[in-house]
Parts: sequence; structure tokens; C-alpha cells
Amino acid sequence: MNYLINVLILLLTIIIMECLSWFIHKYLFHGPLWFMHKSHHQKSHSFFEWNDLFALLFAGLSLYLMYIDRNDFGYRFFIGLGISLYGLIYFVIHDWFVHRRFKTFKSNNTYLRAVRKAHKIHHKNQGKDKSRAFGLLFVRKDVLK
Repeated sequence: MNYLINVLILLLTIIIMECLSWFIHKYLFHGPLWFMHKSHHQKSHSFFEWNDLFALLFAGLSLYLMYIDRNDFGYRFFIGLGISLYGLIYFVIHDWFVHRRFKTFKSNNTYLRAVRKAHKIHHKNQGKDKSRAFGLLFVRKDVLK
């Protein structure tokens, strides 16, 4: 039973992270934190962007939660693990597949093509305002029209 609860915590954390990422992206990154996030909307001349610091923040939180619960493997450990897995999923889909930071990942999968299209719609506007499609994993059909 404990195993099932831990898996549920893990999956719920991944879903909550996607929702939280949408909220943070829309209201903070395209708001008061635009000064850092704008590096992601501009043509980059290096591999790293100021925007990458946000990933380090979440990685630190994840590692902290797993570390403080490393002996008991309680709910905090699995929340931290869920944040880590979400970060890995985000990296593979967003940085690797959508933005092609590494040129090795191509796919004709319908879902992945919709994710890429929605993100390109988001980046169509290079500025802070008037952007759409702030999420990554949940793609609304009306955004793709």
C-alpha cells in the first residue's frame, strides 16, 4: 500500500509541477522576472541562458527534499523525486526536442508535434506581453488553431 501512495505522490507532483510551471511562466516570468526570462525569447549566442537559473532553483529544491527524507523515504522524498522527474521531462521535451539544444531528437509523434507547435506559438511574440501557450505538457487544442 505504501508503494502505491508513493507512486501517487510522484505522479501528482509531476502534474502539479506542470500547473505550477504554467502559472510561474505566465505571471512571474512574463511579469516581474522578465529581466531573466527574456534571454529565453531572444536569439542566443551561447549554450546557456539566464533563464536556466530557474532550473537550478527547482533542482536545488528537489535535492533538498530528497536529502532531508533520505532515511525514511517519506512523502517529501517522493515530492522531491517528482520535481526531479518533471525537470527531466521538461529538459527532454523543452530544451532537447522543442528548442533543439541537442540536434539528435526528432519525432513525428502527434502529441510531441502539438507541444512543439504550441511552444512556437508562445515564442512567436518575442516580447513580455501578448504571449500565449505558457504550459508545456498540456496542450489546449484552441491554442493550436
